[in-house]
Amino acid sequence: MTTISSFQNFLPVKVRFGEGIAQTLPDALVELSATKVFLMVDEGIEDHNPAVKALLADVLSDRRFSFTRFDKPAAEPTIAMVDEATASLVASGATVVVALGGGSVIDTAKAARLCTQLGVGFKEFLGAAPTYPAPELALIAMPTSAGTGSEVSGGAVISDPEAGKKAGIANANLRAQIALVDPLLTHSMPPSMTANTGVDALAQAIAATVAIVRTPIGDAIAFEAIRMMTPALVAAYNDGTDSAARAAMSCGSMMAGLSMNISDCTAEHSLGQAIGGVKHVPHGLTIGLVVAETLERERQFIPEQLERVADAMGEPDDGSRDGSRAVRAVKKVLAALNFPVLSDLEFSESDLDALADLALSDYFITMSPQTWTKEEVIGAFRSALALTSR
Repeated sequence: MTTISSFQNFLPVKVRFGEGIAQTLPDALVELSATKVFLMVDEGIEDHNPAVKALLADVLSDRRFSFTRFDKPAAEPTIAMVDEATASLVASGATVVVALGGGSVIDTAKAARLCTQLGVGFKEFLGAAPTYPAPELALIAMPTSAGTGSEVSGGAVISDPEAGKKAGIANANLRAQIALVDPLLTHSMPPSMTANTGVDALAQAIAATVAIVRTPIGDAIAFEAIRMMTPALVAAYNDGTDSAARAAMSCGSMMAGLSMNISDCTAEHSLGQAIGGVKHVPHGLTIGLVVAETLERERQFIPEQLERVADAMGEPDDGSRDGSRAVRAVKKVLAALNFPVLSDLEFSESDLDALADLALSDYFITMSPQTWTKEEVIGAFRSALALTSR
């Protein structure tokens, strides 16, 4: 037996989960004594998400509340988007923020709420000593994708296109006060988005068991999330109307967000965000391009943890005991999803040195069980680049 190290966990989010739970949004607004509400949604969301269209038709007609709607433009959140949302939030006079959309909407809402309270633009916030006061405005998060788990995490990732990189912020005071997690809101996700967001969620859960700051509570949640999501992700990709698969992904991705917030992400996010900062492609896509390659390196240092990951993924025991089963299980999922490869983004060998520098400057790689060298980072990118298919 090994001694359990001391740890602290702080998880104040009220989670309400289940099909139809989105319809309780008015009840949540009453609970928070809301009258003026700032509603942030993905731009054009009603055009492709019937469940959200029906929900908004009901909620926006509720005379008990005055809504200011902000449509976040498509793509990863940027500094400019945060500043635009901040200006709109300030003008609204709202006391409650509702973020209805994918992880990028929820991240944007967190950052805008913070900047509103501090009275600064996001770039100004990044340029000063980080300050995260207890929020004056309540936030209700309603995810329409099963990916980042932003609805229960205290993190947000904002892109800086001019600098070609992403800025991650994290603090317990960034968390939402209420998370309404309704699998029905995810049914309209197309296969590619299902794969991207789902791989991100799976990678987060695995990373939570790998990081040097992992805890028994985080492990317990992460392994259950991995167990739930491994079969569900492929099933939801193959059939978006599979209610059981969608529910398992919504619950599993939320749990992955919790486990990541209890623990942390690791090298897969640093390498992925380096790719995303250069190519400006979906976050989950970038993680899937390198997750197997980073785990191949990590298994040298934590084979026991990755054996547990393999068990949670249902990968048959081959007696190897070296963590390779987990890498193989991840590769099987990627293959079943017809997941893209790094060469699809038109990277070449000459790009790897600069990508490695970006990855090494990112926080998450410092959470890996053993310090990465630049040569190892380049090696992981090179292995990913060598793939022509899954």
